[in-house]
Amino acid sequence: MTTFSTAERVEPGEAQPNTMQDTRRLRLFSGNSNPELAREIGAYLGVPDGPRVIKRFADGELYIQIQESIRGCDVFLIQPTCAPVNDHLMELLIMVDACRRASARQITAVVPYYGYARADRKTAGRESITAKLVANLLVKSGVDRVLAMDLHSSQIQGYFDIPCDHIYGSPVLVDYLSSRNLEQVVVVSPDVGGVARARAFAKQMHDAPLAIIDKRRSGHNVAESLTVIGDVTGKTAILIDDMIDTGGTICQGAKLLRQRGAARVLACATHAVFSPPAVERLSEPGLFEEVVVTNSIPMLQERCFPQLRVLSVANMLGEAIWRIHQESSVSSMFR
Repeated sequence: MTTFSTAERVEPGEAQPNTMQDTRRLRLFSGNSNPELAREIGAYLGVPDGPRVIKRFADGELYIQIQESIRGCDVFLIQPTCAPVNDHLMELLIMVDACRRASARQITAVVPYYGYARADRKTAGRESITAKLVANLLVKSGVDRVLAMDLHSSQIQGYFDIPCDHIYGSPVLVDYLSSRNLEQVVVVSPDVGGVARARAFAKQMHDAPLAIIDKRRSGHNVAESLTVIGDVTGKTAILIDDMIDTGGTICQGAKLLRQRGAARVLACATHAVFSPPAVERLSEPGLFEEVVVTNSIPMLQERCFPQLRVLSVANMLGEAIWRIHQESSVSSMFR
């Protein structure tokens, strides 16, 4: 099984002369949120992370300067807006402004993790829809296109008044799980809201059966699991979600699956937010056989634990960047 199709890809060394000129117009710049991921993407594309200065003044204000000419270039700014989300978001906005004032031809914000995505609708009076506000800020700053991965809800794509390419981390997770040769797999959604995601994941896992955990949430980051809809007895249960924050939802789900007779329990998510006390919960002995995440958010050493497995999405993001630069299909990567 391949992570994505590369049939349409034109390698830089095999391109026509005008494409070679286009390749020289491709620029990558990383913010401070995940420079290692940016380096991996650059290695895949054969394009180095561009030189820039990012520093703070004495009062905490940011200063950013692009240190090479980008006039007429396709610029891709790689910056997941993870914690501290406000700092990384502001850093991205200032980088966009710097590139716009430097006469870049097109500016694409590559946001592997989109902060504030969970504030995507009003659930009570006088609440902010912050996911829309962040989209407005990016558009007003001068971004021409956004490349995001596993948005918390698909509707966020519509918050942008510019093109938004939405890709998925599931092929990387599926490739890894398939290499494990797991038997009697059942894909489990940790809540009713994640059923569509779990169903799509189960289809990629050779049409594995689906189970659902019915739960009720009594507050932010507080979840109460009630029952399992579906047969998990004696099976390898794979809990799938877009992100793991404090770990409350997915850990309560795992405990419930164990009670219902699941032989093995694995957790999979694209975004490892891991707010306290996630590490303590996820590393509880006998709960998870493995917790599989991607490097859309940098994994600090203090957040690592024995059951953790971190997969790289750099090649997938690099392929998407290349296709955007070449004005070819991004969606065909997932056929």
